[in-house]
Amino acid sequence: MDRIKIQLPEKFSFSCTIPIRITDLNYGGHVGNDMVLSLIHEARMQYLQSMGYTEMNFGGMGMIMTGAAIEFKSELFYGDVVTASVTAGEISKTGFDLFYKLQKEIDGKKVIVALAKTGMICYDYDRKKLQLCRRRRK
Repeated sequence: MDRIKIQLPEKFSFSCTIPIRITDLNYGGHVGNDMVLSLIHEARMQYLQSMGYTEMNFGGMGMIMTGAAIEFKSELFYGDVVTASVTAGEISKTGFDLFYKLQKEIDGKKVIVALAKTGMICYDYDRKKLQLCRRRRK
């Protein structure tokens, strides 16, 4: 399998901090790859919340994640604090991509921990059908 390479946008519209908990560690003593996906999920929820949305109500629509790609760069340990930056890509007819940059600070320098991209589709949970994405103002 080829190594995953994620092309990030130049600017991110949101960032938050997420502390690493002892329960995030695996048997190797560092954050496991499954927990990195959980960190991305937490960052997405905070991103949506900052705009007054949730995954179940994104301007009147629901959302479902259809795929995820993660490019691992560095380890995370108990006590690290992750700065998670999030931004949306272009909105298509039925979905859009979200981009993530996870960083931590070591000796005053920001170090990239992981880069990620998730594919999101607009979904009507009541009808159990794909929905056309549309921009709605609050």
